[in-house]
Amino acid sequence: MQKLPVLFTAFLIQHFCAPAVTAQTTGNNALLWEISGNDLGSASYLYGTMHMICAEDFIIGEQLKEKFKASQKVYLEVDMDDPAMNMKMMQLSMLQGKKLSDIFSDSDYHKLNIFFRDTIGMPLTLLNTMKPFILFSILTQKSLPCSEQESYELRFIEMAKAQSKEVLGLETIEEQMKIFDDMPDSLQVQMVMRFVDEFQVQKKEFAKMAAAYKQEDLDAIYQHIMSSPDIAGSEEVLLFNRNKRWIPIMEKAMQKEKVFFAVGAGHLGGPEGVINLLREEGYTVKGIRER
Repeated sequence: MQKLPVLFTAFLIQHFCAPAVTAQTTGNNALLWEISGNDLGSASYLYGTMHMICAEDFIIGEQLKEKFKASQKVYLEVDMDDPAMNMKMMQLSMLQGKKLSDIFSDSDYHKLNIFFRDTIGMPLTLLNTMKPFILFSILTQKSLPCSEQESYELRFIEMAKAQSKEVLGLETIEEQMKIFDDMPDSLQVQMVMRFVDEFQVQKKEFAKMAAAYKQEDLDAIYQHIMSSPDIAGSEEVLLFNRNKRWIPIMEKAMQKEKVFFAVGAGHLGGPEGVINLLREEGYTVKGIRER
């Protein structure tokens, strides 16, 4: 359960990836960004993560280490360092008054059960009381083409502990969970079954996303997400509204001290991405290439 917050957010970014498109570059080829100006006493830093990535592709360069060390506090999407996180996740992950077998049709549940048994390696009955997003978390992790995986968020927590830095969240786990709780069951069923039916395609698309990430190409990542048929009509809830809610929290934190922010790379690009929203508020946001 410790990785569920990471995997849940990973789904928001990775699952909504359509086939690769050629992105029009706007100079957003960086994962690490310096935030300055607007009367800030000192610069803060913003990093775009890929929540789960193959260990061979996991890189924390010297500049990233330096900016992290220079910062006084660390903000992730949610405070994964919260001692109560695991208990909250368990409580919020449980279905109330129904089971997965009540949500999925008999034929879909049968297909899903066979898929989890043969591909994931566990019977679906073990998850029958869990909300559908738990399935997404497991499917997302399984779609990585490797057995050894890393998480930037979990590594940042380790680094923060070693450097005695406080870890905070830009939103609560309850707010993240509410995104799925507000989705109709029928839509969640459709998304899960599409993932299962196109599992090999999903694995290839994850590889394309990872390649764009390794190239630090935020434009390509943003284009992938916006091209997906699944995200159509849900952009505000899944990405844009969250980005907007984060900005005043970031501003307040930066006014007090030097902060290191780390959020999914899919939140950074585009006209309503965190980078552009900060610029609209008068900040200078400059990319720092490391790869």
